Amino acid sequence: MLPSHGRYDYHPWPDRPRYAWPGGAKLAVYLGVNLEHFAFGEGLGAELAPGGPQPDVLNHAWRDYGNRVGAWRLIELLDALALPATVLLNSAMYDHAPHLVAAHRARGDEIAGHGRTNSERQSVLDEGLERALVAASTAAILAHEGVAPRGWLSPWIAESRVTPDLLAEAGYRYTLNWCMDDQPVWMRTRSGRLLAIPYPQEVNDIPSVVARKDGAEQFAAMALADFEERLEQVARDGIPQVMGIALHPYIVGQPYRLRALRGALSAIAARRGEVWITTAGAIFDHVAALPEGSTT
Repeated sequence: MLPSHGRYDYHPWPDRPRYAWPGGAKLAVYLGVNLEHFAFGEGLGAELAPGGPQPDVLNHAWRDYGNRVGAWRLIELLDALALPATVLLNSAMYDHAPHLVAAHRARGDEIAGHGRTNSERQSVLDEGLERALVAASTAAILAHEGVAPRGWLSPWIAESRVTPDLLAEAGYRYTLNWCMDDQPVWMRTRSGRLLAIPYPQEVNDIPSVVARKDGAEQFAAMALADFEERLEQVARDGIPQVMGIALHPYIVGQPYRLRALRGALSAIAARRGEVWITTAGAIFDHVAALPEGSTT
């Protein structure tokens, strides 16, 4: 037998339970808006162009454009289409751009934990330091929002072997780190269950635009094609699905990408009577309330 994480079991897709989302919908759609801050002159960070010696001004400034401009344009778009969001928040944003976090708070968006900064990854830390990282991020969100976050996305989707355990022990109810399914899946931890809610690595502007070099229209068309195919699938087999769209303001907040994204999100918003457009936290609430045996 190959080594296994032992966190969840295998369940064939055709045998999945046929539950429904609110309103009888079979497709739940949420937007994951990543608000990230990066250290200057050190640490990790996505690159527009191959970085040179530190300080890498070009790439640092490109990323900071998202917090200064792109995120505000994205909020305008979300407001125009009346779309909610799950904000995946580096807690360093409270010091760097508190007005931006406040704008999402005013919208009523969900705030989920996303580490302290995307300049670091927690998978390289020992258990004590990783626990401290989770605790620091959680405490900052609790202090500013008045409520602790229930969901977590690790910076760079980086996990150690005990990350799910640490999240459950810190009071988290769901994780977005695992992209192995189109449905929420209950994971085992040493402190009880943790729900893995699908977070996209395909309909995600980082791997699409930064890694695969997709154009603005390609990314928007991919999001819409993913949505339309899922609608056909759930109508055909009746198995409920979750579709996430992962957005980073320094990428999709660029004007020409935002223009393309507007078309895709407008088409999705126009189908809100057929689908449940929601947040990751609301997806958790619905799944947690289902009768035992209704989910995998």
